[in-house]
Amino acid sequence: MQFIAALLSGIVLAGAAQAETRLEFAPQKNDNYFWQLPVYTGGRTALETYISVDFPYGPYQVHQWPGTYYETTFTGPEVYFALSDNANILSVSVDDVLLGKLSKPGSRIYRVSGLSNAPHRIRIERNTETQNEKGGFHGFDLPNFKPGAVMPPQPPLLPRTRQIEFIGNSYTVGYGNTAGKRQCTKDELWATTDTQQAFGPLTAKHYNADYQINAFSGRGIVRNYDGFIGDTLPALYPYALYDGKTEYHDPLWQPQLIVIALGTNDFSTPVHAGEKWKTEAELIADYEATYVNFVKSLRTKNPDAAVLLISYDPATTPQITTVRDRLKAQGDAKVDFLEITGFTKNACDYHPDTDDDRKISQTLIAYLDAHPAFWQGK
Repeated sequence: MQFIAALLSGIVLAGAAQAETRLEFAPQKNDNYFWQLPVYTGGRTALETYISVDFPYGPYQVHQWPGTYYETTFTGPEVYFALSDNANILSVSVDDVLLGKLSKPGSRIYRVSGLSNAPHRIRIERNTETQNEKGGFHGFDLPNFKPGAVMPPQPPLLPRTRQIEFIGNSYTVGYGNTAGKRQCTKDELWATTDTQQAFGPLTAKHYNADYQINAFSGRGIVRNYDGFIGDTLPALYPYALYDGKTEYHDPLWQPQLIVIALGTNDFSTPVHAGEKWKTEAELIADYEATYVNFVKSLRTKNPDAAVLLISYDPATTPQITTVRDRLKAQGDAKVDFLEITGFTKNACDYHPDTDDDRKISQTLIAYLDAHPAFWQGK
């Protein structure tokens, strides 16, 4: 595909749906309404209503969990969208072709133009992990369309029949996976983390499935990396944002499959003096009991989902298989275990790189193809 030079600072173009397609800044609109087109949101978001005088386009969705994406369908040569995001790198695709990436796009309106006068699907994906900042999405709009007018017929925005949820830590996030090196600065880590190239989205896209990436680097089941203080993943999990108060609830999110990969941070460093566990045996017992209860809490909300527990390290395999066995003994017939090892880890801080991500994804795909009942007939 032909690469085109960047039009403006912060916009990197990477080809187009057709040769004349452009992704560019657009002038602010005269009205403050930006939800003309229906939106499908992948991932957890919360609604905020604060309206800035300088950028009065709200209410809007805010996101913190990695891998979030927004989609709509429309007919015609142009579409607009508005963002409030000073923290993330976002990819913009039209008809499954990457058009460009927006790096810390700010509070701006963007326009995609030069498309054919035909039905299209636009998708905006979050690539980066920003644990302490939120990104905002204000919606999609058609050009010259006034609030209150009758919307011309648009292509249906059909939901996908398959849904997969991925719960994990930095491996699931795609921590520095595109760096091509193991020693990274903080800025390099941010710039080279691409959740969309991690194993979760790769696997979901193979099956044309919607997905959530409910992962947070450094967090464990009962113990975070090196024992640092902060919420563990089960404590963060109930919330749409990392504030511990904005609870997540979406009755339309009913995944057929939940993939959990947690344990690396719990056990990769020795227990320090002053931590609540006096011995490794105490840590293991707490980990196994808490993991069992976490899966049981997921089961109450997802009674029909298959749950797949992953180990990346033979050292954690005994603990995770114990969790599986306890759940099965308690009557959960839809839980299983899969060990995936043998990584290159040529990414930041010896994390899996994109080759490793593809290996994990291919292993998962082979497993799922061998267990078609996981899709519950979908």
